[in-house]
Amino acid sequence: MPDPAEATLEHHELKRSITAKQLYFYVVGDVLGSGIYVLIGLVAAAVGGAFWIAFLAGVAVATITGLAYAELVTKYPQAAGASLYVNKAFRSPVLTFFITICMLSANMAAVGSLASGFVRYFAGVVGLSEDAVVPTLIIALVFVALITLINLIGISESVVVNVVMTFIELSGLVIIMVIGLIALFSGIADPGVLTQFNADGGAGSQVIAVVSGVSLAFFAMTGFENAANVAEETIDPSRAFPRALIGGMLTAGVVYVLVSLASALAVPIDTLAGNTLLEVIRAGILPISVGVMLVVFGIVAMIAISNTTLVTVVAQSRILYGMAREDVVPAVFAKVHPTRRSPYVALLFGAGIVGLLLLIGALIQLSGSDLDIVDRLATITVVFLLFIYALVIVACLKLRGQDETPDTYRANTPLLVLGIVGNLVVLVYTVVDDPGSLLWVAGLLAVGLLLFLAQRFTTGRRTRPPGTGHDSPAADAPTTDKGL
Repeated sequence: MPDPAEATLEHHELKRSITAKQLYFYVVGDVLGSGIYVLIGLVAAAVGGAFWIAFLAGVAVATITGLAYAELVTKYPQAAGASLYVNKAFRSPVLTFFITICMLSANMAAVGSLASGFVRYFAGVVGLSEDAVVPTLIIALVFVALITLINLIGISESVVVNVVMTFIELSGLVIIMVIGLIALFSGIADPGVLTQFNADGGAGSQVIAVVSGVSLAFFAMTGFENAANVAEETIDPSRAFPRALIGGMLTAGVVYVLVSLASALAVPIDTLAGNTLLEVIRAGILPISVGVMLVVFGIVAMIAISNTTLVTVVAQSRILYGMAREDVVPAVFAKVHPTRRSPYVALLFGAGIVGLLLLIGALIQLSGSDLDIVDRLATITVVFLLFIYALVIVACLKLRGQDETPDTYRANTPLLVLGIVGNLVVLVYTVVDDPGSLLWVAGLLAVGLLLFLAQRFTTGRRTRPPGTGHDSPAADAPTTDKGL
């Protein structure tokens, strides 16, 4: 008969099934799906024809941050990502809880923004007006429900779907790059547009314009955090993570820049500004029916957005799961489905909060406001992420010399310091440029406060002191689960 203690632990363990190659495509698919397909028009509007520089700068700052994650994951291959690292570094239950809520809020806002972006492409394919608030809200809610259902089925199925979607979304971006090349070599394009900025006040204004673009582009740079949250489900994470994480970020970065260049060459920036990549298809440069291409590309774009949303929903549920095991949030979020092995309570809770965000956005639009829900939720995501990423790099430096093995990856220290500065500069600009986003930030943090109160009063105990939770040696005992 199995030991009862082992049986109990077995029920709460996630399944270790993600390979290094799957993790690489997991990162690539996550990073590519959101920024290019959803926000490229907003970045172009902020910067001008040189908006490719904003994507390049954003990828650089994000990749440096990814180095810190690569080092920390090889030390602590567990679910919960940034929350776990801050807990390890500072041993402060209050700070750990705050970071957990910030990361959860960022993920939920990101899912809401992606769902709204999905609706824009869906509307373009079926001919639905984006101003039809109620129908678009229903489509967004159904989209979130379907993504949640895929995650409920299980992580192995989710990752396989992710890999398939990654190849599909890459095919759409290849189409954009081909259009850019045709525009360049046929004489349609003006290469000079690639050095043009919207700002007219000299070098200083141009730098500010680029920072503005980075603030939006950074929304897409979340692959390392989402990947870190499946560390507990990855085979040999110490070997797999550094290569998959950094390789995936750099691959996505190259594609970002190439697609940005192609888009700027193919259509006037005024046309692209504030819109989607469908404008590049509408230029009619390919020798194929524009109507057919709009439908095909719209479907590809929806698959790409679905891919990123799928990964983000995985991450938010694993954050709740991991920190519930640390007694940072109520223990109910650590419940795992007995057959599918997915944290179903965390998944359903996340879907509910995202639905609420979309509903609030729809109500504001119905009141006559010109709110761009994609822009607003993306900005909220960036505010949370930039703060978290800077703190994760600090945690990485603070944990130097602790829990290291011969297999531990070590990031370059000067680069990490530069990463802290880069994250904080973009954070300060984002908050100053859009102070209204802080109201939405406060609302999501209020949800976190409710979770804290639930943990405090329903269980009758405080957050477990660091070192006595599931990151303790006893919690790392092997299980009898043959699937691990």
